[in-house]
Amino acid sequence: MADDGDGRLRTEGSSDGGGLGGGGAGEAPAVGGKMLLNVGLLALALLAAYRLYLRWGTRSGPGGAARQNQAAALPRMKRRDFSLEQLREFDGARNPRILLAVNGKVFDVTNGSKFYGPEGPYGIFAGRDASRGLATFCLDKDALRDEYDDLSDLNAVQMESVREWEMQFKEKYDYVGRLLKPGEEPSEYTDEEDTKDHTKQE
Repeated sequence: MADDGDGRLRTEGSSDGGGLGGGGAGEAPAVGGKMLLNVGLLALALLAAYRLYLRWGTRSGPGGAARQNQAAALPRMKRRDFSLEQLREFDGARNPRILLAVNGKVFDVTNGSKFYGPEGPYGIFAGRDASRGLATFCLDKDALRDEYDDLSDLNAVQMESVREWEMQFKEKYDYVGRLLKPGEEPSEYTDEEDTKDHTKQE
């Protein structure tokens, strides 16, 4: 220890010139505190991951596997158009088949039941028009409309997002028909048209 000229004592290894109880002596507790904070944050992250696993991972257990098998056993759906009321029947709870609409197109997402089934993270969209929720990245009931949604209030970026989602669904799932506007008549699809379109998707 040495007197640094102003009456304060400093230790020989101290570079900041602080006296006893200053920065030199306080560094070890600060480093220990940071380490403790990092360990605490890591523990919280692991706990959150474990809780997510319990919530979603275990749902694909026996019950989820049974639903997957049931979904795989369903025959390919024939092409038809749907009103909002008809679409709601295919929510994975009342009917094992799961449909959802994006940008006026209806897709059979039954093969993705672990995501779109009643207990899946996107189950809120099952049997509904998911366009607004996907465009606004909202998984709340606020993103769902009980009446036909023409999406006219969405901005250009959100509409582009809806179109991108539509393309992703088209690549991954079977397109089964259109979502009808109020008063619109359903199209008549021939077996040949239906088969040709399904073959094109494969």
